[in-house]
Amino acid sequence: MNTNPRPNAKSNAQANANKSANLSVNPPGQAGLNRDRPQAPGKLKHYLTAVIILLLLWGSSVDTEASLGKLIQGSPNMLDLLREMFPPKWSYFDNIVPAMLETIRMALIGTTFGAIFAVPVALLCASNLSRSAWIYQPVRFLLNLVRTIPDLLLAAIFVAIFGLGPLPGMMALTVFSFGLIAKLTYEALETIDRGPLEAMTSVGASSVQRIVFGVVPQIQAHFISYVLYTFEINVRAAAVLGLVGAGGIGHYYEVTLGFLEYDKTCMIILFTLAVVLLIDYVSTKLREKLL
Repeated sequence: MNTNPRPNAKSNAQANANKSANLSVNPPGQAGLNRDRPQAPGKLKHYLTAVIILLLLWGSSVDTEASLGKLIQGSPNMLDLLREMFPPKWSYFDNIVPAMLETIRMALIGTTFGAIFAVPVALLCASNLSRSAWIYQPVRFLLNLVRTIPDLLLAAIFVAIFGLGPLPGMMALTVFSFGLIAKLTYEALETIDRGPLEAMTSVGASSVQRIVFGVVPQIQAHFISYVLYTFEINVRAAAVLGLVGAGGIGHYYEVTLGFLEYDKTCMIILFTLAVVLLIDYVSTKLREKLL
């Protein structure tokens, strides 16, 4: 004879109701998801981060001897300079137009040659195209080495080698453009869809065919966008390369500042600003259509 009491219908119904309630509140697997979900950082972490940043700023200002008092102390000199710059010498416009055209040509040539040289290097740097680390790691190291040299320093080096004129400026912009475009392009190459490449490989396509028909269609819009972006930067950079004798409108900056002709300097600044804004606007519209 079985002595264990059989549960009645009421207790069974109550147990099923409790189980259903628990499942509705915490579905299967939800508890594990809640445990794995990243927790928001606490307020203490935010406070520590803010304190560290403030300490770094304070230490930097102390080491560089920069202070708000010095800024206030130099404000009268700043106002005197602005009074000497305005009104601009509008008649000086005709003198600087040829130099601005030379600056734009320098930026155009430097960007074009830099983009041409960047293409093969970007292909070698992409780890999904150059499978061997013995290839893409050394090439990336050399590329990073090139990118560490500022364009103004490059211009000064090329001026020392080739003399004064626009040629050193164009070479400096070429090297700068090469480093920037190659970096952006190889990072974009590593995000392409490998499906078309694998399909072409399965039918016996060569490496050149895979690049031309599998890689270029996926990357060409981004590449053109990078080239336009670099051209914008180069126009601004070429405007100051003349300070080290590398040609362009920067030469007039050096001359007018040296002779304290601040009204002419103001005219150059306004003209440069107008040209840069126009180029930025056109470039932005082109990049929006491409992307």
